[in-house]
Amino acid sequence: MIVTRKSIPRRTILRGLGAAVALPLLDGMMPAFAAIRGSAAEAVRRLSVVYLGNGAVMKGWTPTGEGAAYELTPILEPLAPFRDRMLVLSGLDNKAGLALPGEPAGGHGRIGGSFFTGVHVKPTEGADFQAGVSVDQIAARQLAEHTQLASLELGLESTEFAGACDAGFSCAYTTTISWRGPTTPLPMENNPRAVFERLFGDQDSTDPAARLARIESDRSLLDSVVDKASRLRQNLGSRDAAKLSEYLDAIRDVERRIQKAEEQSARELPVVEQPAGAPDTFEEFAKLMFDLQVLAYESDLTRVITFMMAPELSARTYPEAGVADPHHAISHHQGKADNLAKLVKIGTYHTKLFAYYLERLKTTPDGDGSLLDHMDVLYARGMSDSNAHDPRNLPLVLMGPGLKGGRHIRYDGTPLTNLYMTMLARLGVPAERIGDSTGPLVRLTEL
Repeated sequence: MIVTRKSIPRRTILRGLGAAVALPLLDGMMPAFAAIRGSAAEAVRRLSVVYLGNGAVMKGWTPTGEGAAYELTPILEPLAPFRDRMLVLSGLDNKAGLALPGEPAGGHGRIGGSFFTGVHVKPTEGADFQAGVSVDQIAARQLAEHTQLASLELGLESTEFAGACDAGFSCAYTTTISWRGPTTPLPMENNPRAVFERLFGDQDSTDPAARLARIESDRSLLDSVVDKASRLRQNLGSRDAAKLSEYLDAIRDVERRIQKAEEQSARELPVVEQPAGAPDTFEEFAKLMFDLQVLAYESDLTRVITFMMAPELSARTYPEAGVADPHHAISHHQGKADNLAKLVKIGTYHTKLFAYYLERLKTTPDGDGSLLDHMDVLYARGMSDSNAHDPRNLPLVLMGPGLKGGRHIRYDGTPLTNLYMTMLARLGVPAERIGDSTGPLVRLTEL
């Protein structure tokens, strides 16, 4: 690093016509005196949660060995490049997702609503739904003071709350896991353009004409800030200049892909369940949404993101994985070998896409390391055996700085909320109790 006595404010923003582009963390944003003394900028801590509905095939997920002496199962195999970083956790239970006597049969609604809140939800098909405050929102309340956006809630399917999606349970319980308050579910935004504009649109402007003019002229959002970016580069060291160029190129690439998807959505296409402007394939769609998350973290626009790659009751098909059956239908596998094999294919395909996200985080510089070095990432499903709607012994992968990775840790009926207690404490947001928690989760940092 080239050290000068000049420094760039951390919240520097390039503003243009309808654009407000925050910058990534550059060396020049570290105070000169701190760099001279050899201390790095204080690491930013972040939280990323990737959630999938419809359970898992536990024999294809759970390693047989424990500790470091475990072999990756077929569903976990795509995560082999990250084995040394990750903890595979077994035996954690979300007992708030279990049915109480006399309750409706809808397991997906009960499990989805309780997963990240630790609260047994109110059975209802109406608008009087009730759960609790989700863990991401507990973190967001405190971390929001540092960022433009308190949190992002993203998904790839329906965001509707109205009506019943599961027997006896509102759609609010299946289409989101994020709750700002007990009666305030947060919709998972599934339109890439809306996410992009939220991140990089100029929110200080109240005049919609400026944004419309840029769109109608078919200009890139970055075109309006290119001159300011060029002037800024002149005052940067070579490493910062290269980092800024890579960051702006990444934004332009994401914008190009969104524009391409919007052009494709205007054509006559087979009827599929996806928002207008989404890419043609699930893989393109998921990767685009993952890339938007990387940009949001890189520019420090938010430090908390929850992403539902597949909601509860998802009926999506996965021809890319060789499975034409609707996901939810075959999740009720009835123990049939053919159904189980298809579910393993879907689970493995999801994990491959998650591995893409991890690689993007790993190769994106952040301070003295990468984004992946400075964040906790939870990859989770809300139930184990989908045929039984079982919210116990959940399939989970956790990684983050300071954790002793490369291990499979097996617990025995420990509350899932103990994990949440630990995750919040690691973010500097301690909680006295969450749901049925009994204390922090042990053994995560043991050698």
